Formats: sequence, C-alpha cells, structure tokens
Amino acid sequence: MNRLAPLVVASVLGAGALVPHHVLARAAGDLAVATFAGGCFWCVESDFDTVPGVVKTVSGYTGGTVDDPTYEQVTAGGTGHREAVQIHYDSGQVSYERLLHIYWRSVDPTDAGGQFCDRGASYRTAIFTGTEEERRLASESREALERSGVLEKEVVTTIEPLGKFFPAEDYHQDYYTRNPIRYRFYRLTCRRDARVREVWGDQAHDGIAGH
Repeated sequence: MNRLAPLVVASVLGAGALVPHHVLARAAGDLAVATFAGGCFWCVESDFDTVPGVVKTVSGYTGGTVDDPTYEQVTAGGTGHREAVQIHYDSGQVSYERLLHIYWRSVDPTDAGGQFCDRGASYRTAIFTGTEEERRLASESREALERSGVLEKEVVTTIEPLGKFFPAEDYHQDYYTRNPIRYRFYRLTCRRDARVREVWGDQAHDGIAGH
C-alpha cells in the first residue's frame, strides 16, 4: 500500500476526518481482482461494471499456452485461452463471495459448448483463481449451487488456477460504452439475457443493475 495515500486523502477531506476504507483502498491501489470467463467479455464487463464496489474491468485472455494471443487466434481455437474479464474490486465494499453469486446468475453454467450464440472452447465458462482462498470459496460456491437444485442440469463451469492474463486489444475494452448500438444489437440477437432468464428464473441477473 502507498503509505502516502491516507495522508493525501485526509488532506482533501480535512484534518481529523474519518476516511472510509474504500476511499483509502482506491487511493492506495489496494484492490482485489477476480477473474471470470463468462462468454463474450463485452457482456461480462457491462454486467460487472454496475456492481457497487467494482472499480474497473479489463477484458482479456487466459487459460491457454500462447503468449500475447490475438482475438483472431483465440476465437479460431487451438490456443487454449478463454475470453475472460479481470474484475478489480474494493473488498471493503463487495466480497469475492458476492461476486461469485453474481457471476453464476449472469451466465449459463450448464452449457459445455460455449455461451449463448458464441460456441467453442474460448467461450466456455470458468472461474480462474489466484489464491487457495479463492479456490476454496469458488469450490464451495459451486457445490452449494449444485446442492440447491436450482438448475435443471449439471454445472459444467470449471475452476482453474489463474495463469498469465493477457489484456485484449484496446477496441475490446469498454466496447459497450464505445459502441452502444452495436453492443445492444449483439446482446439481443445472441439471446444472452433471454437464456439467463430461462436458466435462472427470478434469480437471473441478481446483483446486476439494469435487468
């Protein structure tokens, strides 16, 4: 943590002010990172950017064997990478467990062939964990989901160790804000939200604003 950050924030708020944890976290760069593969990374970014406590999202590729892969290489297959998003969040505002809860209800975790209209290995769902604690929490979350009987089919989302994450090309970052009409057309015609509602019913998109 940057030792000067609390002093800088306090000077802005006034001497003796109580500085909220999330303000210090943002000032000091003390953020946690969750890495989820949920099909099209444009949509995962769009969903998680609405979650309180999420500071930023980065689209990219992970899980494969090719260094610095391109979008064309990943979607063509053979690299082993998935489209994924790194979610930078303030753990003082939102927990990893809460992000897992939201993640499950934003995808179809029973689809082994991809997600929605996007087919192939690069679009399969996965939770990439960087620590043993994340792996434990992700495993417990998946097991609880399976025991709940909410889903009619088996959960096929994998939990995998996080390797190197490669940010996607600049034009993929914040695509939904840069190209809102194209993005909305894609999301609608891909039937992402319709399928999530079919799978999850009343729980669909829980924790995501705008649905």
